[in-house]
Amino acid sequence: MRPMRGHGTDGRADGGERMRRGRGGGGRMFEHGALRWLLLSLIAQKPSHGYELIKTIEERMGGTYVPSPGVIYPSLTLLEDMGALDVVVEGGKKRYAITDEGQRLLAENADALAHVEMKMKALRGRADRPARIAQAIEAFRSATHQRLTQEPPLSAEQVDAIADLIEAAAEEVRRI
Repeated sequence: MRPMRGHGTDGRADGGERMRRGRGGGGRMFEHGALRWLLLSLIAQKPSHGYELIKTIEERMGGTYVPSPGVIYPSLTLLEDMGALDVVVEGGKKRYAITDEGQRLLAENADALAHVEMKMKALRGRADRPARIAQAIEAFRSATHQRLTQEPPLSAEQVDAIADLIEAAAEEVRRI
């Protein structure tokens, strides 16, 4: 296989499978190549748009992980370049369907896919959290992002006040 533009000699999209877990991120959610087999298996079940794949993975992870478009689309492009996917443009959006070559690759990598699915199930079970806490965290993220992007920009005093609130809340959670 020839290297593709934006890909290393191993054909992997640069950073295409790096995933953030919590603050500071780092580490990988999936081992090298595993995300592509997961995507291929999802598409084999149902031809999908990239956004649908993101949502499906989020649902399978119980909301504990949401892959970014910057993770999904390079992997889809790689699968397309490998001949594993056909793409149909519908209303400006790409819908991906598996090819015979994709079916062959999926069968060839069944063990890797089984490992990914087992890991996802274990992570979901370990990371399940009450829905109310998940909703509160999302509301906090949304409010913080909204305030950070609003005009006028935050003053130094406002930055300190927000940082103090966050640190106090974190300390209180540790005490519970």
